[in-house]
Amino acid sequence: MAVTTLRPVLTKADRKAFVDLPFRLYKDDPHWVPPLKGEALGLITPEKNGWYSHAKVQLFLAEQDGRAVGRISAHIDTLALQMPAEQGFGPGVGQWGLMEAEDEEIFRLLLERAEAWLREQGMTRALGPISQSIWEEPGLLVQGFDHAPTVMMGHAKPEYQGWIERAGYAAVKTLYTYDLDITQEFPPLVKRIIRSGENNPRIRIREVDKSRFEEEAAIILAILNDAWEANWGFVPLTPPEIRDVGVKLKPIVFNDLIRIAELDGKPVAFMITLPDLNEAIAPLKGSLLPFGWAKLLLWLRRPKVRTMRVPLMGVVKELQSSRMASQLAFMMIEYIRRASVQVYGASRGEIGWILEDNQGMRSIATTIESRINKTYVVYGRTL
Repeated sequence: MAVTTLRPVLTKADRKAFVDLPFRLYKDDPHWVPPLKGEALGLITPEKNGWYSHAKVQLFLAEQDGRAVGRISAHIDTLALQMPAEQGFGPGVGQWGLMEAEDEEIFRLLLERAEAWLREQGMTRALGPISQSIWEEPGLLVQGFDHAPTVMMGHAKPEYQGWIERAGYAAVKTLYTYDLDITQEFPPLVKRIIRSGENNPRIRIREVDKSRFEEEAAIILAILNDAWEANWGFVPLTPPEIRDVGVKLKPIVFNDLIRIAELDGKPVAFMITLPDLNEAIAPLKGSLLPFGWAKLLLWLRRPKVRTMRVPLMGVVKELQSSRMASQLAFMMIEYIRRASVQVYGASRGEIGWILEDNQGMRSIATTIESRINKTYVVYGRTL
């Protein structure tokens, strides 16, 4: 029986082995989407990921006979340590993520090493998988393995759930994504709410202006921080992160797919929709060479996609308990739905992730007749 050795990721070659491993483990999974290797390397390279400006990270590889057979990230988000404990993080809470392994024994060795590292850093509790920022890929896929994830959502092997739970972890929070047939008009009740909003002179739903990218991003960020401040898992985005996210997302930002709602001239809500980039990169098998870059550039000029994803939506706190909040949400969803179908040829939307206890957003998703299509779980245990 091969001996498994664990070691920290220290070199560029180590990081390459870390990124390459899933390509072998998922080679027979038709629903796994190979990430662009350059992007995947950037996420674990401190100089290329603004999240590292407030995080401490150690990556580990498991090897047998010099071949990578598992990987994991142990990390501490220093801003998360400052959050109230009732919001999921707080003092003493570290995380692990980016976990992949050939079998349960390898996984257990990696998890124990990640936990040991977190204890060495003074952590008393671990949450995972969170890969790596809460704004990236939180949670383990536990339902919805039968279709590919959309852009910025994770995939996993079904057996991972049992491995994690047998290691003593319990579910802390469940996250849902919702599937929606956007070729169908919304129910009559929603249409009436939208018409009422259109007749209200106080309300304006506008497209963003990509030529004023930084200014528009600042407006959205201000609403986001206000709207999400009390949410479970909230960690404020920092300027380095915003810069890096802007660089990555700008190519798939289109004016008619991102809306800002104004009330009496003041921005109070937003909705971000992205064409599913995974549809374009899946055939590239992780590489832009030799012709992948040209195919991707052509797609980005005016993407035609089946799926649109809504990763973020927010309404300022002062309106969240009012009817106005849902009205603004329905109006933004409807205007983006129309553009998605008419301009981009899309036929389905995916909304989320949405926290299990976010009754406001879950009610909106249900009212427009969307259905849960994927379930993710964040686990935790005392160290």
